[in-house]
Amino acid sequence: MNENLATNANLAMYSAMAVITLSMLAYALYLAGLVPARTASRDAQRSEVLVGAEGETPSPPAATPPGALAGSDEVPLRARKAGAIAQLLAGLGALLLVASVALRGLAVHRWPLGNMYEFGTFAAMSVMVFFVAWSTRRDLRWLGLFITAPVLLLCGLTTTVWYTQASGVMPALQSYWLVIHVTIATISVSVFTLGAAVAVLSLVQARVETSGKPSLLDRLPSSKALERMAYGFHVVGFPLWTFTVIAGAIWARQAWGSYWNWDPKEVWSFIIWVVYAAYLHARATSGMRRTQATWIALAGFACIIVNYAIVNVYFVSQHSYSGL
Repeated sequence: MNENLATNANLAMYSAMAVITLSMLAYALYLAGLVPARTASRDAQRSEVLVGAEGETPSPPAATPPGALAGSDEVPLRARKAGAIAQLLAGLGALLLVASVALRGLAVHRWPLGNMYEFGTFAAMSVMVFFVAWSTRRDLRWLGLFITAPVLLLCGLTTTVWYTQASGVMPALQSYWLVIHVTIATISVSVFTLGAAVAVLSLVQARVETSGKPSLLDRLPSSKALERMAYGFHVVGFPLWTFTVIAGAIWARQAWGSYWNWDPKEVWSFIIWVVYAAYLHARATSGMRRTQATWIALAGFACIIVNYAIVNVYFVSQHSYSGL
């Protein structure tokens, strides 16, 4: 093991946490800056209603593209500056996480997914990289706070509760399946994390729309647009998780002589697959409300948290390699 590289990997992780914290605060300032614009927009809508009541036909509002911020041309300059700074800091934070993962791998001379600390770091990196790359295609400043906050929480847990010193891995993990199986598992969890964040927003937005009360969420995409966006993430994540389960069974056959051993980790991985399959089925079933299907998707993400934070730590199994 190269101790200098391992130390630099930790420094890159701490630096990423500091930068992502600043990015989260800038995203919060951006959302706060939308409040005056929201109030002005609502006053303008009231004026149009009054004009229409006097006999003139008000012009219909311009359609907002799916997933786009409503009234983005009315965003105050101060909010736009905060959003731009937040985006730059998010990109820098993603690069620092990439550096941390790369340095950790170089330090231990293996693929850096051998314990919970490395899994958490890789997952945080994947979420940030996906979000930053996605942000280059559409305006997602409104979503930044709800992505950086859970990423920062994950980084905090990995560096405190789940931290493991850089070292080698047990013989069972010295396989090319570590690269294939665990990498795809981590990527699928990252996609599900993005989907869960948007799904929560869609449920909150649906409640706000039902209440009819003014809210900051008036400037965010509609609940239907958010729900479709969350569904898109789950459509991508589910095949990846399916591959994860199948690849894990193949690796188990090579390592332990059986495709299925009723190991707690295997069981919970299958439970996650079943819950997300139920969500996709419910989402495609006529008569099922989409908000109800969204709750099933969030139940699937809750199962992921249980699988990672509880099963890995408190269940004795053939997958007990967390290093804690």
